[in-house]
Amino acid sequence: MKSQKLKLLSFSGIDGAGKSTQIDALLRYLDDRGHRFNLYTFWDDVVAFSKYREHLTLRLFKGEKGVGSPDRPIARRDKNVTSWYMVLLRLFLYIFDAFRLSAVVSRQAAKDAEFVIFDRYIYDELANLPHQHWPVRLYIRLLLRIVPRPDLAFLLDADPENAVLRKPEYPLEFAHRNRNAYLAIANIAGLTVLAPSSISETTEAIRNSLASLKPGASTTVLPGHAFPVSSAKTPSS
Repeated sequence: MKSQKLKLLSFSGIDGAGKSTQIDALLRYLDDRGHRFNLYTFWDDVVAFSKYREHLTLRLFKGEKGVGSPDRPIARRDKNVTSWYMVLLRLFLYIFDAFRLSAVVSRQAAKDAEFVIFDRYIYDELANLPHQHWPVRLYIRLLLRIVPRPDLAFLLDADPENAVLRKPEYPLEFAHRNRNAYLAIANIAGLTVLAPSSISETTEAIRNSLASLKPGASTTVLPGHAFPVSSAKTPSS
């Protein structure tokens, strides 16, 4: 269970959407104001059997390891592999990840941090699933009942062409497909979608949303910066 005083924030989005930039800006903002916070990277701090999963993926699919950059593009092969057996494996593993995530948040409730920020969340895994099939959508909704719901769950939307230029790791076709999957998950889970914009405008939108967490403050986000997708409550392997 998450304590009432602990505020949970998550950042999701396609590779190259600018999550790290915005998380760094948020951490500086909180630190300047004397807030206590902890940062978790989903793959390193939450995912079950992460080392074994990465090793297995590299051996099976022969992709490259690391983070791509404009001067050093790489060709990853993990979450863009969509064979039926990979889907089944993900459905199995994500259950473990959901319970581990719940445990991590529960441990934080006993500490003195005011904010816990997640660099990626369970939503980034769910975007790897074929949500167009109703059994998968049912699975997603059931899994979302297990994990703690963030007070603010940001989806940084991005133009796939620009994202691939910033972080050349996956084919452009996959970036488009992955973006659509994220938007579908945003609709199911009720994420706050930050439309593609400048770094400063996105930073401002995040701070405005953060202000809405204060007792008595309005939860309305400024138009043109961010908008909550709440109509229907819809990353590596």
